[in-house]
Amino acid sequence: MQPRHRRIASRLGAALAALAGLAAVYEVYIAGNPVLAAACAGGFGLAYFVYTARRAYTFRYLFPGLAGIALFIVLPLLYTVWIGFTNYSSRNLLTFERATEVLLEEVYERSNVRYQFALHAAGSGFRLVLHTGDEGDSAAPAERPPARFVSDVVPLLDTAPQRVAVQPLAASGVVPGDALPLKDVIAHRDAIRAITVRFPDGTAAQMASLREFTPYQALYQRNPDGSLTNRQTGERVAPNFQTGFYETASGQRIQPGFRVQVGIDNYVRVFTDTKFRGPFIRVFLWTVVFAGLTVVLTAVIGMLLAELLTWEGLRFAAVYRLLLFLPYAVPGFISILVFKGLFNRNFGEINLILDTLLGIRPNWTGNAMLARLMILLVNTWLGYPYIMLLCMGLQKSISHDLYEASALAGAGPLTNFFQITWPLIRKPLTPLLVSSFAFNFNNFVLIYLLTQGRPDFLDTSVPAGETDILVSYTYRIAFEDTGQQFGLASAISTLIFVMVAILSVINLRLTKVNAEDKR
Repeated sequence: MQPRHRRIASRLGAALAALAGLAAVYEVYIAGNPVLAAACAGGFGLAYFVYTARRAYTFRYLFPGLAGIALFIVLPLLYTVWIGFTNYSSRNLLTFERATEVLLEEVYERSNVRYQFALHAAGSGFRLVLHTGDEGDSAAPAERPPARFVSDVVPLLDTAPQRVAVQPLAASGVVPGDALPLKDVIAHRDAIRAITVRFPDGTAAQMASLREFTPYQALYQRNPDGSLTNRQTGERVAPNFQTGFYETASGQRIQPGFRVQVGIDNYVRVFTDTKFRGPFIRVFLWTVVFAGLTVVLTAVIGMLLAELLTWEGLRFAAVYRLLLFLPYAVPGFISILVFKGLFNRNFGEINLILDTLLGIRPNWTGNAMLARLMILLVNTWLGYPYIMLLCMGLQKSISHDLYEASALAGAGPLTNFFQITWPLIRKPLTPLLVSSFAFNFNNFVLIYLLTQGRPDFLDTSVPAGETDILVSYTYRIAFEDTGQQFGLASAISTLIFVMVAILSVINLRLTKVNAEDKR
């Protein structure tokens, strides 16, 4: 392709990409998300500049990575932090405008009027003729609408919802033919059921049976001050932007609620509301203990096995190394589910062995201490190969001359480890152990697949259990609590992020110190 043709093709491609981006921004905007549309427009504009401007040529290779970080890390983080300052929950899902629309769309039946209807052929379609039945209707004369109405021509070809205007038959000039038999009504019942007829006074009706339409009216009427009046009871409800609900004069809340900003209320609730403070503190302490003990146990076992596998007199060391590496090679969720079956109280192999040897069948998932012990055992099994591999790699960097000199001095294996191996691997290993602590601090998969946080606390009203860690506790508040309190869960997630960020800073500091020591 000639250079001129190449430039034309590149400019045409850039123009098409720009048009596609503008179309996407427009679709997002008309969907009711102006902020997201503005963010998308900024992102597309920046991408267009980076890939078309010559002075931004060096950023073309960095842009995809930076865009991915912004899209998949920064944006979810900022959104989570923002949700933590709202009352977002299953009771407060909607915006104020949408919640108002939902209330204005609510209807109630006018039980004192019933419209009988007949179906009439009208050219290529049909007409509906509605009347109020016999003259002995119980409706008050002032409330009774005109006796007979006729609709416009309705095609009745599909069951898509449609609104049809009706007018008094006497003033319409329409002379309907003979009513169609009931079998035709039955044949088109799905299409008729999807019809909403609208009367001149603003009320409406829908099909209630094969011969009857039931009238209904909007339940709420909007007032100039923004409040709503219940037409059925005459009661006035006003929006409360502190609680996120429309409320009556007596304080009764009307569903659905709407999202409002609550400031730091969610963070205050975590530490002051006894319903959340007690479980949060207990779960936090267990999270620290769980992550700390996991690091200690995996480090001890991993270093011990690394020492044994590097023993020169050990035969078949390669086979042992392969077998001990298998827990790390098998996907973690598979191993966790296997252990869940092994620890089953009635059918698990572990209890069958214990029953044969000792005559006991421990309830691993029903007893708090046993459940925690089970979690530590499984997590140690999953984590020791990582530490073992690290220690084996670090030991390779230690000069054998040190061990030969120690052997000449008559030192034993323990002396070699504590005087040579451990001092030389401690500094490079410490940041990795801190990273392991941070990982287990958020080890949601293990908890959820093995115990789901159970057994539950018996003295709390929120979903929390003896084996819950902070991340699983947050998940249960967000998705298993009766209120599904997303705002509170986001606040706890933000606190977890701060804790993990502190651990990351410590890790970076330790890494920096180690780098300076090596110099």
